[in-house]
Amino acid sequence: MTHPMPHPAHSGAHPAHPAHPQEQQTRHEHRHEHEHEHEHDADQAEVLDLDAEVLAEHLAFLTRWLPVQEAPRHIVDLGAGTGAGTFALLECFPEARVTAVDSSAAHLDRLRTKAGAQGVGDRVRTVRADLDTEWPDLGTPELVWASASVHHMADPARTLRQVHDTLAPGGLFAVVELAGFPRFLPVDAPEDAPGLLERCHAAAERPHAAHVPHRGTDWGPHLVAAGFTVEAERTVTVNVDGSRSPAVGRYALAGLRRLRASVGDELSPGDLAALDRLLDPVGPHGILRRDDLAVRTERTVWAARR
Repeated sequence: MTHPMPHPAHSGAHPAHPAHPQEQQTRHEHRHEHEHEHEHDADQAEVLDLDAEVLAEHLAFLTRWLPVQEAPRHIVDLGAGTGAGTFALLECFPEARVTAVDSSAAHLDRLRTKAGAQGVGDRVRTVRADLDTEWPDLGTPELVWASASVHHMADPARTLRQVHDTLAPGGLFAVVELAGFPRFLPVDAPEDAPGLLERCHAAAERPHAAHVPHRGTDWGPHLVAAGFTVEAERTVTVNVDGSRSPAVGRYALAGLRRLRASVGDELSPGDLAALDRLLDPVGPHGILRRDDLAVRTERTVWAARR
């Protein structure tokens, strides 16, 4: 799930006369804001695409595991991002159409482009919406999928109730929750700064706890409170060895770059230097040169019936 919908861009011609200094400052701030949003979306899209590539087998397993009563014809993917869940669902349910919902226009554009390239564009509909402020008309799906998106909602209980009321009677709601930021190296790596990555992860958790307080929630009781019957729950350990997927290195590099951007100011000079050596794409100590890379994390999925 991406961040809430950005403010719409301003339109209209510039005035012929010079703008007031305050107007110039406001325009500069708005332009900077939109440029930052575009850069953030592009950066996040890269990580989402790599996540889909690295965890393709994991996603396929989760979709096959879902206790659907009969193959769904209409599926909604809430917080679809660039389409990791959407394409896994299309593969698992070849007769289904998927409505992909996200707040990022850039991510949905990317999803549509990929759908066209894969020959499934006619099976995908995209809906741009900030679900904290509006609930779009999504029809009456038999399956709703929400992977790492419910925890982004300002009022998750409200979202769960809305999903319940949207689903067809007997429909299934699949909620996937993350255990946290993936680990890519052994706990004692890198050798020149023992414990570096754990310190980075700890520093990153503090703002996440403040800004995404629902991440890691046990959604079972909340689903029951929203009127669902939880039919199944499963925690899956993810451990993808770097030797099995060439994308693991790029995924680790992109993920740790985002980690550095969020915690760099809190690191000691020594830790920062060690992290930068890891992030050097051509350096001898860079993460791409290591032979102990893996993607290690856990995900829990709840399957709840209306």
